[in-house]
Amino acid sequence: MLEVMFSHCAGVDVHKKSVTVCVLIPGKKGRVRRIVRSFGTTTKALLEMRAWLLSLGVTHVAMESTGVYWKPVYNILSDELEAWVVNAQHIKQVPGRKTDVKDAEWIATLMRLGLLNNSFIPEESQRDLRDLTRYRTQLTNERSASVNRVQKVLEDGNIKLASVVSDIQGVSARRMLEALIGGQEESEAMAELAKGRLRSKIPELVEALTGQVRGHHRFLLAELLEHLDGLNQRLAQLNERIGQQTAPQAELIERLDAIPGVGKHTAEILLAEIGHTVEQFPSEKHLASWACLCPGNNISANKRRSGKTRKGQKWLRTALTEAAWAASRTKDTYLGAQFHRLRVRRGAKRAAIAVAHSILTIVYHLIKDPNATFNELGGDYFIKRNKGDQQRRAIKTLTALGFAVELTPVAA
Repeated sequence: MLEVMFSHCAGVDVHKKSVTVCVLIPGKKGRVRRIVRSFGTTTKALLEMRAWLLSLGVTHVAMESTGVYWKPVYNILSDELEAWVVNAQHIKQVPGRKTDVKDAEWIATLMRLGLLNNSFIPEESQRDLRDLTRYRTQLTNERSASVNRVQKVLEDGNIKLASVVSDIQGVSARRMLEALIGGQEESEAMAELAKGRLRSKIPELVEALTGQVRGHHRFLLAELLEHLDGLNQRLAQLNERIGQQTAPQAELIERLDAIPGVGKHTAEILLAEIGHTVEQFPSEKHLASWACLCPGNNISANKRRSGKTRKGQKWLRTALTEAAWAASRTKDTYLGAQFHRLRVRRGAKRAAIAVAHSILTIVYHLIKDPNATFNELGGDYFIKRNKGDQQRRAIKTLTALGFAVELTPVAA
């Protein structure tokens, strides 16, 4: 017999225009009294729902994390009730009994018996910062897509500018594109617009800018550049707003920025997704599990099956994976050495996930301890850690190649 954890609780089945609420409270003769009622999702209707729940003595309410529709319900209920948002995968209904009332009753039953886990819902200021950083990520991706569209139009007009210029959004490339849009057809004149070190490539630019550009291409390029300018302006405004929001944690962002592969923008995303405290995560392992960056646990009949990571928390996972790829290109760093060491045995993608897990572990301790700083172990950490194994492996390799090896220590 399962123990009752919450005697006065409710389950809410959330939809876009309506919510179905099932309340479970003690009844007569030790029985459970079930009350079901539906409400709208406007603020007035949700306030009425909250007043009704309070009148019944409800203390805990659970709901599924259905898209974004749970947010207005949570915002209204969390002021005076213990509102839980739970993972929909954890409360799948019994097949063949799928109705809104049954869903609400099932959620309430699981809540009453303490079989649900509350999801981490950060405070309002952190949720606002999340909205800003996630919107910035979307705009950044949109800008990259627009740059690719510019490249496609240039290729269609036989313009090979990207083959010579490393950054098609740079000052020199922009001047050439504007001249192209303005009707300039002389490739020599456009190549002369190059600045700085790019002037050494003027002969290559002359050849690359010789193409078959039509009015159609000029129109598309003008539209795309205007769109890029608008995106850059919005991104600048977002960066300024995010800087204002994260000003109190400037010192923490600076310490996170010291991690190889982690830049300022990535540090701001980490702060938005995790928060400036890790009290909600008992250990770095709990944080890695929440971020879906740890191996899955799937064992049956003493046989370990696929240990692939779970899907979820795409914003944090994506930022950490990008940081891991950036760290893999750093020289003489522990994270870079870890990536190249694992890539040989596990492949590049799995090595990147392992490095992302390491970065998240570092982030956890930097946030947990305000006085902690990142300590670089160096790219030779794995060699120094097992000197004996490294010596034996080197001697074995040289012996196999036909050399007689005699080791002589070098004075420090």
